[in-house]
Amino acid sequence: MTETNNDVKVLRELAKQYAEIASKPVQEERRRLWAAHFSLKPTRPLVLTTYGMWNVWCREVFGDGQMACRDAFCRNYERTLRRLIFQDEVGDDSIAEPWIGMSARVKGQWGQLWGVKSELSDKPIEGGAAHFDPPIKDWKDPDKLRATPHEVDEKETAANASRLRDALGDILTVDVVRTPCYSDFMADISTSLARLRGLEQIMMDMYDFPQEMHRLLAFMRDSILANNRQAEQAGHYSLTSSQNQAMPYSEQLERPAANSGPRKRKDIWGFCAAQEYTLVSPAFHEEFLLNYQIPIYEHFGLVHYGCCEDLTKKIDMLRKMKNLRSIAVTPVANVRKCAEQIGRDFAISWRPNPTDMVCAAWDEARVRRIIREGLEACRGQFLHLHLKDIETVQGDTGRLARWTKIVRQTIDEYWR
Repeated sequence: MTETNNDVKVLRELAKQYAEIASKPVQEERRRLWAAHFSLKPTRPLVLTTYGMWNVWCREVFGDGQMACRDAFCRNYERTLRRLIFQDEVGDDSIAEPWIGMSARVKGQWGQLWGVKSELSDKPIEGGAAHFDPPIKDWKDPDKLRATPHEVDEKETAANASRLRDALGDILTVDVVRTPCYSDFMADISTSLARLRGLEQIMMDMYDFPQEMHRLLAFMRDSILANNRQAEQAGHYSLTSSQNQAMPYSEQLERPAANSGPRKRKDIWGFCAAQEYTLVSPAFHEEFLLNYQIPIYEHFGLVHYGCCEDLTKKIDMLRKMKNLRSIAVTPVANVRKCAEQIGRDFAISWRPNPTDMVCAAWDEARVRRIIREGLEACRGQFLHLHLKDIETVQGDTGRLARWTKIVRQTIDEYWR
């Protein structure tokens, strides 16, 4: 048997395991719960864990050396399936959908969408920090910027889709996703702006060069809008283009579905964040970011706002976003103060500190105490708990399942 046949055999066995998971009745119950939660209807607090190859422990557990497939294309989907199967073992409220996604070959690489390159220094250690060398060093440099139009290499996309369908199509539907490059973090302006100009520099620019900043922000806003409009006109948004850092369900929107055909932005979720603005005042955050984000995200049906930034003093400002439905309450935020401001107007995505939860030793009493305090702060509101940014589990991947079990027990005890 050739290596290719071996690879396909590995993929097919994993796909069968995942298809069985996706067919469990609990998946439909989770769909119902997430749809109700994001429709601001009472449910128990939902529990979610997310991770990826940006986390050190994932690179150790799901890295190339741990995969059985020799071919890079097959190995990528082996990794995807193994992570999905592991997610089921964690036992959270993640929904296992009965398809496997395949990204189309869309023009533009993540983090390099403006015609210039932001160089990244070497990391001193695995999982350590690196330094960006921003390409926009003075206010003549923005003339170098070039927006990326929405284009799909249909020939390469069709070839990849055919290859994946030949291997797995009789087991799992292959969902081809043509979402444009200016999506997720690449549409929030904040992420790209800090890379282009420098994190510390943009804070000074708001004082020293406000007009130049406004011109740059307007250019980025208009470029993202043009790209998104091109994708919509091409029919390349679909029901699996939704993004909200959770399970993108709501009773106000259609459910995610594979190969749904063209949808408008108003039919799906949009995700927006402002991590680089966490130390910026509410007034400057609004003037130098939110006012430029709103025209981008007003086209979406519903929006989630926030990733890792502290929004404690910015909840009222975010109300300007009329389709806002969910707000992140992060490890650095004041949970009680955020909950008081959010009330029952939005869903709360509370992200307890992963260091306290699973990354630095295992302390069940500490987990229970912190979760109980958060539940008490958010009592009577529309809450889900999202454990994310898990850099390490100190070699003990079973912590994630144990964490989920403890959180569920704590919810049962303290959520009334």
